[in-house]
Amino acid sequence: MSEAGRPSLADQVYDQLLTQITDEKYPVHGRLPNETDLAEDFGVSRPIIRAALARLRTDGIIQSRRGSGSYVLRRPDRQVVSFVPLGSITDIQKCYEFRIDVEGAAAAWAAQRRDEDDLAEMDRAYRIMEANYLQKELGVDADQQLHLAIARATKNTFFVSVLESLGPQIAFGVELSRSLTLLDVPLRQETVLAEHRAVLDAIRKGQPQAASAAMRQHITAAKDRMFIGRD
Repeated sequence: MSEAGRPSLADQVYDQLLTQITDEKYPVHGRLPNETDLAEDFGVSRPIIRAALARLRTDGIIQSRRGSGSYVLRRPDRQVVSFVPLGSITDIQKCYEFRIDVEGAAAAWAAQRRDEDDLAEMDRAYRIMEANYLQKELGVDADQQLHLAIARATKNTFFVSVLESLGPQIAFGVELSRSLTLLDVPLRQETVLAEHRAVLDAIRKGQPQAASAAMRQHITAAKDRMFIGRD
C-alpha cells in the first residue's frame, strides 16, 4: 500500500490481471502478453509488471517458462471478483497471509495454556457456527468468536488485540469465504467445519505443533479456495 493508503501500482496491476484471468481473457494454460506489451497496456514500467507477475507466480496462478513467457495455471473462483470491489483483492490476500502466521502461533500457545473455560468457549462458538451452516447462514460472527476464543486461550493479550484490531478486515474476508462456500457443494461446508474441528482437537489434546499446523492449514485453505480456485 502507498503512504496515502491506496494500493501501489503493482497491487493495482495485480488486481486487474487477476480479474482478466478470472474473466478468462487469459484462459487456463493460455499465455500472457510479454512484459513490454503488458507495461504498454497498463501504462506502467516493466518493473511494476514484474512485481505483479511475481505475486501471481507466488499465488500459484501463473507459471513462467524460460524463453517462452508466463502461462495461466489456475483460475481463481469466478465469484471472487463479483463479490469484491477491484482494489480490495490484494488487501484480502495480505490479511490472510498475515493471519496464517499470527493465528498459527496463537493456536500453538492456546494448546499449551488453555483451561476448561477456554475449551467451553471454543466449543460454544463452534456449535453456533455449525448451526449457522446447517441453516445456510454465513456465521461470520461465530467464526470470529471462535478464533478470538483461541486467541484468549493463549493468555497473551497481544494476540487478542491484533485480532480485534483487524476485526473489520477479517470479517470481510470471512464473509466472502462463507458466501462462496454456501454457493458451492455441501462437501465444501463440511470441509471448513472439519478444519476447525482439527484445530480444536489439537488444542484440547494439548498438542501445540499439531494445533499450529491445523490452524495454518485452515487459513491457507480458506485463502486458496478463493484465490487459487480449480483448474
